Amino acid sequence: MTNAQIADNFALLAKIMEIHGENSFKTKSYSTASYTIDKLPVALSELPEDKIFSIKGIGEAIGKKILVQLQTGQLPQLNEYITNTPPGIIEMLAIKGLGPKKIATIWKELEIEAIGELLYACNENRLLLYKGFGAKTQQNIKEAIEFFMGNQGSYLYAQTAPYAHQITKDLQATFPQALVALTGDFRRQMEVISQLEWVTTTDEAALHTYLTRHGFEKLESDTTTDNAAAPQHSSLHTARYKGTGNIILVFYFSTAETFYSTLFQTSSSESFLTAFRQQYGEIPADATSEEAIFTQASLAVIPSCLREKESILAAAASNTLPVLITKEDINGIIHSHSNWSDGGNSIEEMAQAAKEMGLQYLVLSDHSKSAFYANGLSEERIYAQHQEIDELNQKLAPFTIFKSIESDILNDGNLDYSDAVLQTFDVVIASVHSNLKMPGEKAMMRLLKAIENPYTSILGHMTGRLLLSRNGYPVDHRKIIDACAANNVVIELNAHPRRLDIDWRWIDYALEKNVLISINPDAHATEGYHDVAYGVLTAQKAGVTRQNNLSSFSLDEFKNFIITQHSKRPS
Repeated sequence: MTNAQIADNFALLAKIMEIHGENSFKTKSYSTASYTIDKLPVALSELPEDKIFSIKGIGEAIGKKILVQLQTGQLPQLNEYITNTPPGIIEMLAIKGLGPKKIATIWKELEIEAIGELLYACNENRLLLYKGFGAKTQQNIKEAIEFFMGNQGSYLYAQTAPYAHQITKDLQATFPQALVALTGDFRRQMEVISQLEWVTTTDEAALHTYLTRHGFEKLESDTTTDNAAAPQHSSLHTARYKGTGNIILVFYFSTAETFYSTLFQTSSSESFLTAFRQQYGEIPADATSEEAIFTQASLAVIPSCLREKESILAAAASNTLPVLITKEDINGIIHSHSNWSDGGNSIEEMAQAAKEMGLQYLVLSDHSKSAFYANGLSEERIYAQHQEIDELNQKLAPFTIFKSIESDILNDGNLDYSDAVLQTFDVVIASVHSNLKMPGEKAMMRLLKAIENPYTSILGHMTGRLLLSRNGYPVDHRKIIDACAANNVVIELNAHPRRLDIDWRWIDYALEKNVLISINPDAHATEGYHDVAYGVLTAQKAGVTRQNNLSSFSLDEFKNFIITQHSKRPS
């Protein structure tokens, strides 16, 4: 088991125990263990037993439970609590704003055991009768439930990627003579996936035998006309199965002759496909490749990730498609936290990891002082951190660590710290972390004021959204982008797969306004650097090139960027 899985088990155990009214000392010990394990820089599976028991915050009882999980993959105490708790009660933990204490009241006093029942109770104002549930709280819970229910059956791209690639690999190994390719939303690199799709020449009966033997459940809506998720493909013969975690697997069957035509159709959005047919006619059924389809239409080859809007066809016709950014174009890590705030690794460990990846620099951006919950840096600690960075830069040269901060955008739109302190940073990333539930007018005031601050270099995670968990605060994207253009502020593409914020649908407008994008991992441990890959995939959907992306700048280019940024500051 991974550290994350073990930490998740302890966190869930603590929450369910609290719902059951268990001793708070016990529940807190499991919560603490979860937090400690999640922040460990080394895998528990790689540690000898005595080292596990010596970890601060891991006593004998919890240490034994860690060993049981490493040996069996199970936490028996958690399994017992799950057995004795209605499934709907556990599911409520996924509802934003519902903690164990409120869920306990809902279960024990309202006698509600399902999310649907709870929504109905909110509509009847039943929660108002109980302590801790005011009108505002009830409304927030109602909205959170509606958001949760609206996203059922949806998955983050990052959640599905390992599974999708493994199934593809297994099918190719099992049916070596057949053609098999991922398609649909996954191939178009959408940030949220509702189903995984493949085109294949595999015999349908043979595929069915293989899938059912491996535990996949066949669904009955596998007809040539029922494809509600992708109506533009309704004429294709499909079969649908339920996979791990209830994700739907869709297989489009084709012959070897029609394989690439089918792949082209299923890898394109409905609007793109309609526009292509209107302008260039039907897709040739016997195409020998997707490239051949574009060549026949006298178009440059459009990557599947760009097959969203009609406008991309004009770029292909004029041979002006962007040369899309790749992971190899990234030269530095921007927006990274260390154990000076809420990160899991030291500055040196974060820098060494970036250096070993072949990168040229690290922009270290710990939390500012208002983020007390994240151990944000006081002025005194900033000066101490800068001294450590100076020493490390001498040790690691020519690799360079730049002094940065993720400064909270305060409620009035100001940044944390005085100008004198902000002046000491090479780069200032301005982000909203507090009072996220605000009307659009308030959100715009805070963001615009921060953008206009001469010390702001980068606007962090523009809307504060968490995919499938939290809608971002309402913003006028055009006004934000226009303000960034006017004030020479870079817009972050936060690469964390649950953020991917700025939304890729707005990046083309930013590029039109000559605003730089910066693919940033927002890493809280060295493992977080791998999230850059998801940022690159999202940037590709928006047509971002190496030249459009700040973290693609070489070390010298980045130093020049800093000089330009500092010219905005008061002298």
